[in-house]
Amino acid sequence: MTDTVFALSSGALPAGIAVVRVSGPQAGAALKALAGSLPAPRLASLRSFRDAAGQLLDEGLALWFPGPASATGEDLAELHLHGGRAVVAAVLAVLDAMDGMRAAQAGEFTRRAFTHGRIDLAQAEGLADLLVAETETQRRAAMLLAEGGLGRKAEGWRAVVLHASALVEAELDLSDEDDVGESGRGFGALLEPIETEVRGLLAHPPAERLKDGVRVVLAGPPNAGKSSLFNVLVGRQAAIVTEIAGTTRDRIEAPVVLEGVPLLLIDTAGLHDMSADPVEAIGIARTGEALAEADLVLWLGEPDAAPPSALLVASKADLASGVKVARPGIAVSATTGEGLAALRIALLARARALLPPPDTLALNARHRAILNELCDALASATTSPDLLIAAEHLRLARSALDALVGRSGVEDMLDALFGTFCVGK
Repeated sequence: MTDTVFALSSGALPAGIAVVRVSGPQAGAALKALAGSLPAPRLASLRSFRDAAGQLLDEGLALWFPGPASATGEDLAELHLHGGRAVVAAVLAVLDAMDGMRAAQAGEFTRRAFTHGRIDLAQAEGLADLLVAETETQRRAAMLLAEGGLGRKAEGWRAVVLHASALVEAELDLSDEDDVGESGRGFGALLEPIETEVRGLLAHPPAERLKDGVRVVLAGPPNAGKSSLFNVLVGRQAAIVTEIAGTTRDRIEAPVVLEGVPLLLIDTAGLHDMSADPVEAIGIARTGEALAEADLVLWLGEPDAAPPSALLVASKADLASGVKVARPGIAVSATTGEGLAALRIALLARARALLPPPDTLALNARHRAILNELCDALASATTSPDLLIAAEHLRLARSALDALVGRSGVEDMLDALFGTFCVGK
């Protein structure tokens, strides 16, 4: 990366303050041209920013971060400007006119940090999650990754695997030496704690539920009150509600956050066996698909027809006349609000149990696939009677750990990952 890039790194304009970031070998020259001289490293300095003709563009703060001790691992400058569109446009135009300078691509600053070893791949994924976090739970999980929680664990595991590999290789190559003996035969005891810890992490619910929300499907027979309850939980009239059975023909999805818990609520067509309407039949088939994909089902029907582990809801409680007949489940009325508080409590308790525990590493699909490979390699190495084969499995374990933090085997996904970042990040 020999070119120098620049971009607006703060929010949409106009704003109180705009931060323009410049990274690369010409960053110092660019800052000196705009501000007259370089400020002391890592010390904000009030400067007048001028173009090549000496015309004043703005007054603001200049910061200088010599590489490699910078966010990107290379020379980095920041201009803190007044956040008007004209001010920022003028400064960006001056930078664009300089030799060796170009506008940054999406995620390029973070990719440079990764390339220069300032962050590992898991930290970059954490930053990507942090940028889109909408709940406190999502933010905390993203911060654990972004601050290097998974990377530190991987480095610790890698050191132990390297030690085990050294023991095996020593016995293979130097078994005739008196001070080596059969020391390589005891490497399995070193690996067992790693495998136990990794399998414990894999047992936690996946990170995707934090991002996409726990999939909650409202299901039951036609005219059971699913759409009315769906609207109440969503907080708006997302689904059409009528007294006509079969009004809902297709699944309707709505993301919602209840007390910091992300949910994806899904209203579905009523289930029954006697539909001659081909459109309704398609809706019923899609209900079956939604139930197969559900993390949690709110069942508004007869208990004996409920899917396993469904949360039973006795809907339309306000319509019971005379002495109410006890129905299994939480009695709820979308009209009067009866039972809604109890339903939310039960729903959130179930949903929280399906999310990764707070303040623990939440593994995404890539992490889980690699860590499963790691466990398989460790188990095979430990149980192999042949040290040559064990050595190969230990090499595969090291390769898996390298892929986890981005040392190797990840080129195909880097463009996709950093492309999700905004320009200037």
